[in-house]
Amino acid sequence: MLSRLRGWLQNPIILLSLVAALSAFVVQSGELGTSDTAHRLQTTHSIWTSEPEVFPQEYPEFGIHGHNGKLHSWYGMGQSLLMLPADVAGTYIARLPIFEDYDGTDPSVRGILVSYFTNILINVLTALVCFRLLRQFNFAVREAVAGVLALLFCTSHLHYTQNMMENNYIMLLTLIGFSYQYEWFRNGSCRALFFGSAALGLNLLNRLTTGLDLIACGVFLLGVMWLENSGARWPSLVLQYIKVAGPVYVFFFLVDRVYQYLRFGSFTNTYVSVFAREWRQLDPSLPANFPWTTPFHVGMFSPLFMPEKSIFLFDPLIVLSLLIIIFSWKRLRPDVRAYVITTLLLILAYMAFYARYFVWAGDMAWGDRYVSTAVEMAAFISVPLLLRHRTELGRWLWNVGGVLVAASFIVQLASLAFWLPLEIYQMETLGHPTFVVLLRLKNIAAFSLGKMDQWGLNTPSMTQDPWDYVHISTWNFLPFLLRRVGEVSDWVIKTVFAMWYVGIAALAWSLWRLRIAVTDNSTNSSRDVLS
Repeated sequence: MLSRLRGWLQNPIILLSLVAALSAFVVQSGELGTSDTAHRLQTTHSIWTSEPEVFPQEYPEFGIHGHNGKLHSWYGMGQSLLMLPADVAGTYIARLPIFEDYDGTDPSVRGILVSYFTNILINVLTALVCFRLLRQFNFAVREAVAGVLALLFCTSHLHYTQNMMENNYIMLLTLIGFSYQYEWFRNGSCRALFFGSAALGLNLLNRLTTGLDLIACGVFLLGVMWLENSGARWPSLVLQYIKVAGPVYVFFFLVDRVYQYLRFGSFTNTYVSVFAREWRQLDPSLPANFPWTTPFHVGMFSPLFMPEKSIFLFDPLIVLSLLIIIFSWKRLRPDVRAYVITTLLLILAYMAFYARYFVWAGDMAWGDRYVSTAVEMAAFISVPLLLRHRTELGRWLWNVGGVLVAASFIVQLASLAFWLPLEIYQMETLGHPTFVVLLRLKNIAAFSLGKMDQWGLNTPSMTQDPWDYVHISTWNFLPFLLRRVGEVSDWVIKTVFAMWYVGIAALAWSLWRLRIAVTDNSTNSSRDVLS
């Protein structure tokens, strides 16, 4: 038993999984992050209970009418299905006698369990499939581990690990699609092609726009084929792809269409058209082209240059990717070239698709949530590339890379400190443009020093909703939130704090063990080469 445990503690994959699980554990607030996810959980609850998808009092702020005037949510079913096991378990656990005094308190026991279970699961699986893909690109174990850690801690993936929107689930499925379809491309495994296609098809149940990810995976494979001058294979590969992937994509597309028909009576439209029609009826002053009302140039360039949403501010690691592409293009392997070009094109595709949408950046979100997944995919690979090509890139780019990695880490940690609408509320008083990331750092300093009022950061709009004020007036981690609520027993708060500190210590220990394991692995690999 001890020898087996010792083997696990020397296995980078086991330790990487442990790091992913513990990091997701310590960053949780116990809340689902936004009302979007809370409403998706209500849809989950309606699947197996008698509760409705949308409560009548939530209309018209949320919900649209479908068959027989019944209120429905306007989201796809993907994340609701993902949360189903945790929702069932959380509902029954919340009814245990030990939680009797806690009943009705927010955050709820059910919400806490759904948040923890789902985010930890997605984080671990994402770490594993990311490591798998990087190893497929022939990165050394040390480089692949660094890439996974960059994704987990130095991209906005960390923020969405705490705030459970669809982003991380979409990214997980996209990475699975890339990894397994690439495996098929290399060895012809129809089983791998099926798994990869199923992941990309399942993504369609989250948002139909993830069809862009599906297309991007095909572009990636074509890019590898072209850059490796293996075009002679394309007729047989395309035929096999159509035979295996085609039916899988059609199946998931039909599932989405049936779901749309059951709610709104049409196979061909989307909830956006139903939403637009109903809101124009409620407010005749809305333009005929609602919700596609943003000028294209505004929605297209704002994700790049707008201080409130710029991808370069919220994910600085993307800058490192661009620098490496510019200065080291010819040194990159063909498959890596195909990957980075595909992810950059995917960013542009998402920007273009949402450019005219009335909330082109996702409204109440940290950064631009519609493009952040594609940005993360393009950003995290910069770290293993920096390690692989350190000698050729030169000292100046190595130093710049170190600065960008550090800046990215600081930005992502800052994104966890408070509930994400804090700066959005503040902008109602401070106006535009506002550098949200810098404002967040100022908020952290002001809150730490007890100077929120003196620095003018407690605005009147922030106190309109008492529960919102609870969120933005404490650190956004479960122990602090429970203490701020003031309706939880003291022993419960102390127990949760103890568990949180143990989780942080365990995370630090796991990172230390991972460093040792990777170093040992690199040393052994070097010895094998020398021998």
